[in-house]
Amino acid sequence: MNADFSFAPATGVGSLPGGDAREAAKTVTGSFEDFPFLAELPARGPGADMIGRTAGLLVELYARVEPSGWRIGDRPGRDTKRARSWLREDLDALEEHTQGYEGQLKVQAVGPWTLAAALELRNGEAALSDPGACRDLAGSLAEGLRLHLAEVRRRVPGADVVLQLDEPSLTSVLRGQVRSASGYRTHRAVDRQVVEGTLRDVVGVHGDGPVVVHSCAPDVPFALLRRSGAAAVSFDFSLLTERDDDVIGEAVEAGTRLFAGVVPGVDAPLSDPAGSVMGVRTLWRRLGLLPGLLAEAVTLTPSCGLAGASPGYARRAFAHCVRAARSLADDPE
Repeated sequence: MNADFSFAPATGVGSLPGGDAREAAKTVTGSFEDFPFLAELPARGPGADMIGRTAGLLVELYARVEPSGWRIGDRPGRDTKRARSWLREDLDALEEHTQGYEGQLKVQAVGPWTLAAALELRNGEAALSDPGACRDLAGSLAEGLRLHLAEVRRRVPGADVVLQLDEPSLTSVLRGQVRSASGYRTHRAVDRQVVEGTLRDVVGVHGDGPVVVHSCAPDVPFALLRRSGAAAVSFDFSLLTERDDDVIGEAVEAGTRLFAGVVPGVDAPLSDPAGSVMGVRTLWRRLGLLPGLLAEAVTLTPSCGLAGASPGYARRAFAHCVRAARSLADDPE
């Protein structure tokens, strides 16, 4: 898929504090007039968390909550029904607050590899331990996302839907750092080509639409994500090191958009907006890229989801992202 997309200057990552879907939709649409997103409210409990919410999207695969986490089962139970009910509630609230909206709208789901690392098989081990289970899971996810994206388009017909795949466990999957159920060993690293191919298949369900891959973990594999067809990579900017420079420079030059998480994801003092993007400007100079391209290539976000923040801070963080993006556009140097 071509990664040459233009994105609005600021948006959120996904999760918000609290449990009121309408209040969340009001906050999101009021904060990001050009790039709202479907909010996630994990404080409501199992099924509203990122894994449970995505498990509820799966087709012909179901998951239930066990003391150890989410486990794949034979039939839809109350946990699946609860996850689907909350998603409908969130979509209802979003639809209500986007009447007549035209523009970009982002929806989030857990990507295939983080899902495989988190969902357990019947024996208690992660689906990641079984290549066949990984393939089945990715296929089920792809079909579920296809249906979900169609539903979002039906509800908000003027929207250019952007799909975000959350892959915080991706680096651990590639390095063989995902722990077994016993905790005494780790699952074998998955071949990079298999990881890339599976991601490409799931990214492909959005057709010509743009896909963002998000990870707020260190050492995001920018090059692999670019090859898998991601139009943008979303990451915690504070975790970058200078050894990431080359891959970031290559990604930008290839047309990949950077969703730079520059605002803390939990309550913290906020500097002036220009100060929040000082590191972005410094990176740009270090890479030798044209300052005029900065606003075109970078979308600003919080560093990760805001589920652990206070409602007041979440609103301030969103406003800060918008002001910082304006600062970046007005004064790229």
